[in-house]
Amino acid sequence: MTNKVASSRKKIKKTTGEVTFDIFNYLLLTIFTLICLYPMLYVLFASFSDGMALTRHSGPILHPIGFSLDAFRHVFRNPNIISGYRNTLFLLIVGVSWSVFMTSLGAYFLAQKNVFWKNIIMFFIVFTMFFQGGMIPLFLTIRNLRLTDSLWGVIFPFSITTFNMIIMRTSFQQLPDSLSESAMIDGAGHIRILVRIALPLSKAIIAVMVLFYGVSTWNGWFWASVLIRDRTMLPLQVILREILLTATSVAGAGGGGDDMEAIGRTIRFATIVVATVPILCVYPLLQKHFTKGVMIGALKG
Repeated sequence: MTNKVASSRKKIKKTTGEVTFDIFNYLLLTIFTLICLYPMLYVLFASFSDGMALTRHSGPILHPIGFSLDAFRHVFRNPNIISGYRNTLFLLIVGVSWSVFMTSLGAYFLAQKNVFWKNIIMFFIVFTMFFQGGMIPLFLTIRNLRLTDSLWGVIFPFSITTFNMIIMRTSFQQLPDSLSESAMIDGAGHIRILVRIALPLSKAIIAVMVLFYGVSTWNGWFWASVLIRDRTMLPLQVILREILLTATSVAGAGGGGDDMEAIGRTIRFATIVVATVPILCVYPLLQKHFTKGVMIGALKG
């Protein structure tokens, strides 16, 4: 019977209308893909182009124009690039781990049933998504805690994002109550249940949290530029922003000759490449967990 069904399925042929519809879909999706990819390819090709040739060129760029690495040499010649990478790696490893840990604690607490004043606590947590104290009070608080001029000042005050904690809480609520109840009967406490049961069963949502916090940390520059004055403690994005602003001012003012103006144009593209390529390389490693984790944290059933 199974063989007959399989053979009948093989005999089914698509009609002319179905074939035409499929071809139209493939062409449309290909066009949309090229539209999305071209800006990234434009930046990549421009970063490897010769500055003078790029200045004289007009129209789309389909390949590097006069291949040159001068823009990347100027970017990496900055003495603070290495320390910026080191500080950013510290923020990614330590800061993201701390944020995921603190988010897990808050999400686990809010996912529990029969918690005293749970709704009131949840209200005040959600309230922070819409109303905040402001930048100046936050800065004064961080300064009074003596966390300025330190990478810890960028980590501790921004440990938890409310939206991420709500997603993780919803994910923990999907876990069967029987697991935690049986563990409590065996004498396990909440910390052991969180570490031994909740987190191992929530690898997908943890991957999503790592991606969310990782992207936010990698792209973050504002509070680091406000709180840190020691240049050896600045993360990479602040250094790249300074290089980008310097190159833009040189190109806009026309100072330093035509060569510097042309290199300034390519430096802007090289800076974008340096800032985005690492996070683009990490994303495919977490992509298989991304959709599953978001759906788990977004639905409650």
